[in-house]
Amino acid sequence: MEVLRVENLFRSFGNLAVLRNISFRVSQGEGRIVVIGPNGAGKTTLFNIITGDLPPTSGKIYLFSKDVTGLPNFRRVHLGLGRTFQIVNLFPRFTVLGNVILALQANKKFKYQMFREINSYSTIHEKAQFLLERMGLWEKRDFFIGDLSHGEMRKMELTLGFAMEPKLVLLDEPTAGLTKSEADLLAGIIRGLSQDVTLVIIEHDMKIAFELADRIVVLNQGEILADGKPEEIRKNQKVSEVYLGKS
Repeated sequence: MEVLRVENLFRSFGNLAVLRNISFRVSQGEGRIVVIGPNGAGKTTLFNIITGDLPPTSGKIYLFSKDVTGLPNFRRVHLGLGRTFQIVNLFPRFTVLGNVILALQANKKFKYQMFREINSYSTIHEKAQFLLERMGLWEKRDFFIGDLSHGEMRKMELTLGFAMEPKLVLLDEPTAGLTKSEADLLAGIIRGLSQDVTLVIIEHDMKIAFELADRIVVLNQGEILADGKPEEIRKNQKVSEVYLGKS
């Protein structure tokens, strides 16, 4: 089953073309697709268009075989799309548990229920505990987000990305700003996630990118330079010259 199709995508800002004729497909069961490329290659712009935060100048976006090019981002989320961001995007004055409960509630029929306390829904708390335990954050459940380390915030972003049980998750530089040990730990968590969820990951750390990837898409100057298995990308002369700095 096709979970994502990007078709002839073009995006410009004035006279500056950021993405040019981008086309690729992602099928269910492909695992982890890593997008790499130099700064300014168009990686985050691509994610913003896929999620509906930015319209394309031309081209189409399909999620789960449905044309979503004109749909707002919340409609895409309801279809099964999740995302994390380069910059941590959490509620700093809420607790760890409170952030997860909000994310879980958003996907339930009772999300607009005003006459019953959310604490009365036991399944929400059970799911929140499961998600936080998987990330090693359950012991921090009563901490405010602002009191967490940067690495813990990154794990929280990943937790919230999976709270709504998406079929496809876009991870925008999940290890950005982490120490080597924190990045290795988070990469290990990502590797251990269920293969039922397809991941598309922007990653600058080449070691982690190649360790995580089942497939790598290389962007350069707004175009797809290469697309293939990690071993194919390692041997690709154009990638070596343009991105990996080899001649």
